[in-house]
Amino acid sequence: MFKNPDAEARCALLKKTKTIAVVGLSPNAARPSYGVSQAMQGFGFRVIPVHPAAKEILGEKVYPALADIPEPIDLVDVFRSAEFIDGVVDECLALGLKAIWIQEGIVNEPAAARALAGGMTVIMDRCIYRDYRDQCSKAKD
Repeated sequence: MFKNPDAEARCALLKKTKTIAVVGLSPNAARPSYGVSQAMQGFGFRVIPVHPAAKEILGEKVYPALADIPEPIDLVDVFRSAEFIDGVVDECLALGLKAIWIQEGIVNEPAAARALAGGMTVIMDRCIYRDYRDQCSKAKD
C-alpha cells in the first residue's frame, strides 16, 4: 500500500524545487489546476504548463508534453484523471525526472509503485498548494 512521504520530507522537496511542470493545467480560471498553479506562482515557483491544446496559461508558454520542455524540471505536478497517470509516470521515467506530485483526489497505486521503483519521489492524493501553504511556506528560503 502506497504511503506518502511525511510532512518534513514533502517540505524538503518543495524547498529545493524551483520549477514545476504542471500536467493538465487548464486555461480555465475556474478549474482547480489554474488556481493552484497561480498560487504556486505567487509563492515564487516557476510554473510550466503542460497541455496539448493551449498556447499560453498564467503568462507562461504551454508545452504539449513534458519531453517538449527545454529546461530542467524539478517537480511534475499532475492534474489528470487516475487512468492517465500511467502515461505521465512513463514519460517522467523516460526523461529521468526525480519527483512527481499527483494532486488530491487522484490515486493510481500501480503507477505510484512504478515511479518509486524507478527512483522517483512520489506524493499522491495531496494538494501541493495546501501542503505548501499550511506546512512549508515559512520554511522556504
